[in-house]
Amino acid sequence: MNNYLIIKLSSLGDIIHSLPAFSALRNHFPEANITWLVEEKGEEILNLVPGIDKVVVARAKRWKLYSRSFREEISRIKSQIRAKELTVLDFQGLIKSGLFAWFSQAEKRIGFHRKNLREPLASLFYTEQLGKFSENIHVIYKNLKLLELLGIKEDKVDFPLRLPDNLLNSVRNKMTKTGFSSQKRLVIINVGAAWESKRWFPEKWSLVIKKINSNQIFPLLLWGNEVEKKLAREIAKTTGVPLSPSLSLAEVIALVHEASLVVSGDTFALQAACALSRPVVGIFGPTTPGRNGPFKDSDKVAFEELDCSHCYKRKCSDLKCLKILKPESIAELCIQVLEKIE
Repeated sequence: MNNYLIIKLSSLGDIIHSLPAFSALRNHFPEANITWLVEEKGEEILNLVPGIDKVVVARAKRWKLYSRSFREEISRIKSQIRAKELTVLDFQGLIKSGLFAWFSQAEKRIGFHRKNLREPLASLFYTEQLGKFSENIHVIYKNLKLLELLGIKEDKVDFPLRLPDNLLNSVRNKMTKTGFSSQKRLVIINVGAAWESKRWFPEKWSLVIKKINSNQIFPLLLWGNEVEKKLAREIAKTTGVPLSPSLSLAEVIALVHEASLVVSGDTFALQAACALSRPVVGIFGPTTPGRNGPFKDSDKVAFEELDCSHCYKRKCSDLKCLKILKPESIAELCIQVLEKIE
């Protein structure tokens, strides 16, 4: 039996964007044994993906170089990822993911061309590299291209996420405590983001909410960590919109599944909504919508091309790319999407 090891460690949105490549691999090799190496946070996503034979979790918190726990962790991972007739696909493109590919001792270790890697030195650990190509494509299609080295040419975008009934029912029960009624359309306002440069301003979020709010919708402020919760509370004070309950990652996915519209920056909630075919309005600043954003014609994106666009900086003293976005324009995009929903 052929064995495959997918290496996609993080981030959460990037893991979502790798699922179509996994789906294509599984469909072309239905009898193969497929393992996925991922960091802790991503495990919850992969537990919702049927067809993965084994998930190996790399505990990044233990990666203190040269410590005993680090050596034990590397030894554990090595023992779990090695297999006969193994082919490794490194979708991460970092030195650490390249090292794991090498640790697997696989004779075939596949990665992107060094010019298409975030850390070009990762290419030293590959036995085969995809030819150089333009990065002006969505990252989903970039991941699918890597399969060409296995003879797979696939354009179909399939997200094999399966949400169990008990998960959906749990989230629905939690939602009733926020005052939500199924007779209204749930509009998720995702105000947070891991990058400071992706977080839009609370006063602008408040203006959008006030312009789209009506008796037909139920807006809900989604947050993740304490910084995002503080931001959500600030918006709630001026709008009266409730905050989402504290949710696990899997529950966030289930919540997004229930939404009529998700309004979000370039972060996990947006990627999950796209994967679940939920209508979205994406708010983009330092990142590129064509590479990371929605890929369906019915979805909307707020983005203004500037001289400094596509910088991918996590912090910025100016944030001109976010300041230029007008709440009135984003509210109009939301209304356009909602009007098309029956």
